[in-house]
Parts: sequence; C-alpha cells; structure tokens
Amino acid sequence: MPRMTFIERDGKRREVDAPLGLSVLEIAHRHDIDIEGSCEGCLACSTCHVVVEPEWYDLLKEASEDEEDMLDLAFGLQETSRLGCQIVMTEELDGLTVRLPSAWRGASG
Repeated sequence: MPRMTFIERDGKRREVDAPLGLSVLEIAHRHDIDIEGSCEGCLACSTCHVVVEPEWYDLLKEASEDEEDMLDLAFGLQETSRLGCQIVMTEELDGLTVRLPSAWRGASG
C-alpha cells in the first residue's frame, strides 16, 4: 500500500498508509492527523490547507481556479500550498510528504 508523511505543527513526522483514490484530507482523518476540513472536501473553505514538500509539488495535478480562490483565504500560504481535499493519492505519489501550516483559519489562539 502507498505511504505518505505528514509533518505536524510541532515538527513531528508521521508516516501513514495512504490508500489509492483517497484525498490527503481523508487520509489525515483516518489517522487522526489534525486537519479540520470544515466543508468535507467540497471546496468551500481552506481548513485543509497543507504545504507540499517541494520535491512532490510538480507531480500534483494542477490546482483548479476554485482551489486557487480558496487558497487565497488560507493563513501561512506558501508557494507549494494546496488543499488536502484536492490531492488524491496515486501510485506516483507513494511517499508524498506534506507539512501542516502552523496556523489555519478557525484555529484558536
């Protein structure tokens, strides 16, 4: 089974099973990774914002205009920012690494 790594807000790396066809958001929820995903993947929020490690970014399908619009609302936007609900696991992405931003819209504190 493909695997992927989440770099959590505290810098801890968590490697998890990443079934083909599931989104990064769905994979995160399966493994109790702290990604909110308020709209449940329907491109109506930016709470599943992740930062893709640069070596993986070019392997992703290009972001849609709707995704780009939602990313504009994300805190801590980076050059390789994406919405986790829009990254779907494929064999080519086996080993994918994403970092959780230190803050996100809706975060307390």
